[in-house]
This record gives sequence, structure tokens and C-alpha cells, in this order.
Amino acid sequence: MSSERLVVLDRSPDATAAAPRPGRLAHALRALEVVSARELLRFLGQRERFFSALVRPLVWLFIFAAGFRNVLGVSIQEPYTTYVLYELYITPGLVGMILLFSGMQGALSMVYDQEMGSMRVLLVSPLPRWFLLSAKLLGIVLVATLQAYLFLLIARLYGIDPPPIGYLYALPAIVLGGLMLGALGLLLSSLIRQLENFAGVMNFVIFPMFFASSALYPLWQVRESSELLYQICAFNPFTHAVELIRFALHGKFAAAACAWTLLWTALFLAAAFRGYDPLRGFTARTGKAE
Repeated sequence: MSSERLVVLDRSPDATAAAPRPGRLAHALRALEVVSARELLRFLGQRERFFSALVRPLVWLFIFAAGFRNVLGVSIQEPYTTYVLYELYITPGLVGMILLFSGMQGALSMVYDQEMGSMRVLLVSPLPRWFLLSAKLLGIVLVATLQAYLFLLIARLYGIDPPPIGYLYALPAIVLGGLMLGALGLLLSSLIRQLENFAGVMNFVIFPMFFASSALYPLWQVRESSELLYQICAFNPFTHAVELIRFALHGKFAAAACAWTLLWTALFLAAAFRGYDPLRGFTARTGKAE
């Protein structure tokens, strides 16, 4: 549906060297639509992926949080104005988990496309590679956002009820977190050579990022046990995405978390663009996407 139609968009000599100009705007928008829609249709066509994306955080919410409700108390701290149940505290972290796994699934699809050869068709399109990768990233974020809000709906039925305005405030936070983690996935996909190696890399990235963060416990509790672990958690990009979502769900804005998330997004995206550069990046070393 997508890759074959991209090849005939435009073949002017300077098309790959610059951003889409007004004369090629229709082609660029068409490419954006096709690449993003392909990611969404791939997700909807894989029902097991759809349900597994929700089962994972729901198990943590229904079982893990219920079991630790009386063990891990959460004191009064921003953005909360009173003591909160543990289920409410970990909900933003579980939204972050959805974004993290969605970003890794997007990376997995890129690795798969590299092995199957469809990535070659996509990247020889006359449109700039950064534009095509950005379109892919937008598709990943779209899927992740739909998953996140479906999870929040189920959580609300379970009794997790942040202020209604928080669902609106959370949208830009979820999108920004999805962009950061999706960009990380694109970066990993530019480095991984074989599909069978991806599972190990996913575990190496996902579990340290998730557990060494504020997703499951406040950082002040971490600091009481280990200053080094606290510093690692505070540096972790995933922590900033989770805190951004946590504050947004309660109608507040975490300026520092937003700034850090934007910075990490820019760094991951720039590294991913370089990784797919045919002259300097991963594809230049392997010739895989040429």
C-alpha cells in the first residue's frame, strides 16, 4: 500500500537534498498520509499486538498495584494535594510504559522492513529521508496515543479518576513522550542489523528505563536508599516523560520535565536521522537500505 506508491511521488534531482517545497507539498502530504496510515493499519491488523499493548499495563494496575496498595504509601507531593492511592500514582507510569513499548514496536517494524527489503523502496523515495522517518514517527505516536487513552478509559472505569480537564492537558504530554520514545526506537532500528537480535536489545533498553524511573515509586524514596540510583533515575529520559504526564493528568505543567523531554527528543531524533544517512550513518556502513 505504502512503499510502492512513494516511489513515484517526485524524481527531481534536488528533491532529496531539501525539505519539501510548496510545489511538492501535495506529494509530501500524500507521503505523510501513506506512511502514517500504514503504521496504524498494521497495528489494527495485528489483534494480538492490540490486546497485548493493553494487557501489560492493566496487569500492573489490577494486580501489582492492588497487592502493593498498603505496602507502598505515597506521601503528599507535587502534583498531588493529598495522600493518593498507589493505583493513582502508577497510572502515569503505566501510560509511559505503553509509549515505551509502542516506540520499541515501531523500531521492530523498521528492522523487519529492513530485512524484508521494503525499507529500501521507502528510502529511495525522492523525498528527504528525515521527512520519511518523521512520517514513520508520527504514525508510531498516533498508535501510542490511541493505546494510552484507551488504557486511561479502562483505568477510569476501574476507579482511577484524575480531574476531567487532566485528560485534555495530558494529550500534548503523551504526544511529546511518544515522540521521544518513538525517536529512541528509530535510533535503535538504525543500529540493529538482524531481527533476532532485537529482543535482547529491547530488554536491555525497556527494563532499565522503566524500573530506574519514577514510574513505580517516588524518587524521594529512591534517594533514601541510594543516592547513586536516585541520580540515575533523575537522569533517565523516561522519568521526565512520566513526570510530564503525571502533572498534566492533574491539570498542571512540569516545566523542567517538558524541557528535558524536548531535549531528549531532539537528541534521539538527530541521532536517528544520522543513523539513516546513506553517507554517514548505519546504512552507509552496511549498505542495507540502499
